[in-house]
Amino acid sequence: MAPTSREDLLVSTFVQLTKNLVDDFDLIDLLTGLADGCVDLDLAAAAGILLVDHEEKLRVMAASSDRTRLLELFQLQNDEGPCLDAFSTKEPVISVDLRADKSRWPIFAPEAVDAGFRSVHAIPLRLRETVIGALNLFGDHVGGMPEANLRIATALANAVSIAILQNQTILQSEIRATQLQRALDSRVAIEQAKGMLAERGQIDMDSAFRHLRSFARNTRRHLTAVAVDVVSGALALDEVQAGSSISPASLDQNQGRSGS
Repeated sequence: MAPTSREDLLVSTFVQLTKNLVDDFDLIDLLTGLADGCVDLDLAAAAGILLVDHEEKLRVMAASSDRTRLLELFQLQNDEGPCLDAFSTKEPVISVDLRADKSRWPIFAPEAVDAGFRSVHAIPLRLRETVIGALNLFGDHVGGMPEANLRIATALANAVSIAILQNQTILQSEIRATQLQRALDSRVAIEQAKGMLAERGQIDMDSAFRHLRSFARNTRRHLTAVAVDVVSGALALDEVQAGSSISPASLDQNQGRSGS
């Protein structure tokens, strides 16, 4: 059943995130869940997530919309913006009025305003002194985030940070770097699959991603695996478009019939 209140939605979001506190999880899906959860909970108009790779460079790993993803890329390309500051200082970075912060971010602030945003809250993804990235929460109005919302966003960011770093004490740094590099490669495959679906269905990139993600969830497969199959041609675009509307319950029924 769909959540009937904000409290139900908050619980649902935490449940989905904590399901990933296991060895085998899809990092891109986890981070996308965090970005989407922040928007669904009305913590922000849009959200983006940057993670540091094995070369200590920040990369865009998830966003609630393609517009936000492009803005995050713009931030990295110009080496300027709130996520970079939050990552480097290990502290939250807040702008309650981006139009008034052009002196702080002369390149990024005008671009963010042009994209329709008026405020931003950047929260470091951290566990104690270890910082692995940052969560960017964009507002479409001037003003600070309510304290309760900021606590929720921080708690969500902490949950994801723990999920990624939970085995750090027993894993070598090379293993974590490999996981993050694999996630970067996954991001490339996902973007390629989105583009193919968008072109085939004459839809925008956000809609294409929703088809891709729905198909993965409905078929209980990893998002990355589905994207790789789409790009390689092992999975037909028509099949993804059709399968994205099938509910998991229907899938179970069909599997039950075939196995009876």
